[in-house]
Amino acid sequence: MEHKRIYLCLAHMSDAGIEQKYIKEAFDTNWVVPLGPNVNGFEKDLENFCNGIVETRHGTSLQQTEPLQKRVVALCSGTAAVHLSLIACGVCPGDEVIVQSFTFCASSHPITYLGATPIFVDSEKDSWNIDPDLMEEAIKDRIAKTGKKPKAIVPVALYGMPYDIERIMEIANRYEIPVIEDAAEGFGSRWKGQVLGTFGEYGVQSFNGNKMITTSGGGALVCPDEQAWKKIMWLATQAREAYPYYQHEAIGYNYRMSNICAGIGRGQMTVLNDHIAHHKHVQQYYEKAFADIPGITVHGNPDDRYDSNFWLCTIELDEQLKVKGQELAYGTAVQGAVGGAAGVVHGGGSLHTDCEPNANVEAMRVWLDQRGIEARPLWKPMHKQPVYKNAPAYVNGVSESLFKVGMCLPSGPMVTDEDLAYIVESIKEAIL
Repeated sequence: MEHKRIYLCLAHMSDAGIEQKYIKEAFDTNWVVPLGPNVNGFEKDLENFCNGIVETRHGTSLQQTEPLQKRVVALCSGTAAVHLSLIACGVCPGDEVIVQSFTFCASSHPITYLGATPIFVDSEKDSWNIDPDLMEEAIKDRIAKTGKKPKAIVPVALYGMPYDIERIMEIANRYEIPVIEDAAEGFGSRWKGQVLGTFGEYGVQSFNGNKMITTSGGGALVCPDEQAWKKIMWLATQAREAYPYYQHEAIGYNYRMSNICAGIGRGQMTVLNDHIAHHKHVQQYYEKAFADIPGITVHGNPDDRYDSNFWLCTIELDEQLKVKGQELAYGTAVQGAVGGAAGVVHGGGSLHTDCEPNANVEAMRVWLDQRGIEARPLWKPMHKQPVYKNAPAYVNGVSESLFKVGMCLPSGPMVTDEDLAYIVESIKEAIL
């Protein structure tokens, strides 16, 4: 019997259909615009979560001893959140911004939107995230080479794993450089119990269709205080001035979230804790299933300071591991996009690049795909992307070595234990 198609991470609506309730209210009241009651309500839900107040579906409340006072602006995407946070930190043409190399392009592209230059910094081995010591080396070297320090630092919660934010903040504060936390993949992840995105000057969140919760497409920016919140809100609404007509004294952006999308988000917030628990359950399943299989390593929390949401569960395949079909890897050009991405119409130039996963990783991806299981390589480091070939990079080989051996496995709310058993068995079958 053919198994259903299993995707990496797809959104799952609340069992009670609360999302539909809020969407219906938006249509019934004609709030089908990028503002409205759902947007305000979703922002308040996000603020409660970030500040340590969590409303569950059962109506109980959990609160930290000393709640934070963060404000949140709901936006059309996580990329928009990165863009606005850079503007708020004063990034201008000719400036430099330190950013983690091991990430998705949305962490770095907004830097180039502003005419600034990304300075890529490699990862440390345990968390796979930005190496604080190498980051400080980069700061010192940029000051020596350019006479000025970078305008901002952008660490990334890769696949939900927290970065060593204490060390990052200690260094950043010493050099008086603002930190923009890219927690787009880490919504609900924590460092020593505190939610990611609440340590730095700004915190980026994403609610794309494959994230921990979804608004179908959307994001948010966590702001440090009321003044910063007002500036981001102003920039996100075309920088309109308070006149009875449209008056603009600065360039703004059409970045606000729609009331329809925010309605989905309000419903999703009621199942956030369930989603996080499910992802952690999937991680534990993989850890147990692969514990005795030579050549496969599951990446987990380095120690008890880290509390990943395990947005995506990741494994490493030893380069000596032999996989069925390995001799045929990279023999055929890929058509479209691996990973379910839509709109990929620009074909690759060749079968190989100078930095790619090992043949056994590609063979495993193909093997799983043929069995209806979506898997994909890790993010290709930004310093190895052709578009950034001229950008300065401070590397130690960690992200490149991980890219060669790493793979993402399905982990979303739609993945059942039956699916997990099928995935694990399929991987075992592929090993020679």
